[in-house]
Amino acid sequence: MEIKLSDHFTYKRLLRFTFPAMVMMVFTSLYGVVDGFFVANYAGKTALAAINFVYPILNILAIFGYMFGTGGSALVAKTLGEEKREKANQLFSLFVYVCTALGILFSVLGVFLLRPLMETLGAEGEMLNEAYLYGNILLISLPFWNLQFLFQIFFATAEKPKLGLLVTLLAGGINMTLDALFVAGFGWGLVGAAIATALSQFAGGALPLIFFFRKNKTPLRLGKTNWDSKALLRGFSNGLSELVSGISGSLVGILYNTQLLHYAGEDGVAAYSIMMYVSFVFIGIFFGYANGSAPIIGYHYGAKNHEELRNLFRKSAVLNGLASLGMFLSAFLLSVPLSWIFSGQDPVLYEMTLHGFRIYAFSFLFSGTAILGSSFFTALNNGPVSAAISFLRTVVFQVACVLLFPTFWGLSGIWLSVVVAEFLAAAVAILFLLGNRKKYRY
Repeated sequence: MEIKLSDHFTYKRLLRFTFPAMVMMVFTSLYGVVDGFFVANYAGKTALAAINFVYPILNILAIFGYMFGTGGSALVAKTLGEEKREKANQLFSLFVYVCTALGILFSVLGVFLLRPLMETLGAEGEMLNEAYLYGNILLISLPFWNLQFLFQIFFATAEKPKLGLLVTLLAGGINMTLDALFVAGFGWGLVGAAIATALSQFAGGALPLIFFFRKNKTPLRLGKTNWDSKALLRGFSNGLSELVSGISGSLVGILYNTQLLHYAGEDGVAAYSIMMYVSFVFIGIFFGYANGSAPIIGYHYGAKNHEELRNLFRKSAVLNGLASLGMFLSAFLLSVPLSWIFSGQDPVLYEMTLHGFRIYAFSFLFSGTAILGSSFFTALNNGPVSAAISFLRTVVFQVACVLLFPTFWGLSGIWLSVVVAEFLAAAVAILFLLGNRKKYRY
């Protein structure tokens, strides 16, 4: 039975609707994980460090698709809730076309700016050359990477989260299969991993584009649109938190790499890479739930159904608490096998990764709260509050901690900084959620 945005959501129905979005985000996160696994085992730790060094820069260029997906879908869902279907389709088309144009622009600019930027950040020698090579290949698929992020969100707004899941599973399957073939089978190393990821991103962006251009049974279809600066500004404002989170998170990742090069060299960057791979998957569950539930929240906000908003808020809080505890326990208990999979061939790197992972695992107790809080305000079309939570989480707290803690605790301070920053961000999100309950009546 199809689940509609207008439905009343029990725990079972809420999980059924958001589950495809969670799996989509996990599989999207697995792109880097799979690349990292094959590169670490078949190309060495320098290539692994190179991927982790360039990936945050590429992510900044791709995050605009995520911004227009979250911010645009909040506006489109609200418009559907107001029963303005034609207007919703015009807005949907506008966000897709603008996202495509930006992806092409950033792809071209990246070709000229990538290498000098990495040199400025301290990359040199073999790691610089491999990072530049990997980045240039992914710049080719950047417009489709943007679209993949965007459509992952809009599939839920179109009431077809399972179809979005199928597309993501297909793209993820392409990535994994080609990684095994190109890296392990043909011995192409880092280049093979980059080609596999680029082809999977092409599939993840192109297939939804074809689907929404054709006649379909969803509320959304691509077609003619009008330039609407006000709508673009609202979409930008709604998705500002995701833009801030994506860009600042990548910038903080670059800062972490710089600090790790100083305190532990390439081994430190490689260890951080491994923790990030696992973190991407775990955090992907939080982001997936947030993305999947946001159109429901936006719809009922537009329909002024405050009773359902209260229902969604309470159930989301309970699910977030259970997930946070489960992820912490999983990360802590699985720290040994997860560290060994990526670094078992290098005893020094393995010990460094294991020690860091056991500290880093505590961050999962808090990270979901800030992510859910920011997404909730995005769905309510309150971009400034959403952006404030994301900015504090990914910039202020992270930067302050990663600059201060290593001076006292060295390498352990870098791992601990993530935990403290997530705790502070969760506290801020809770304060915003409690402070705005009467205003939005959730």
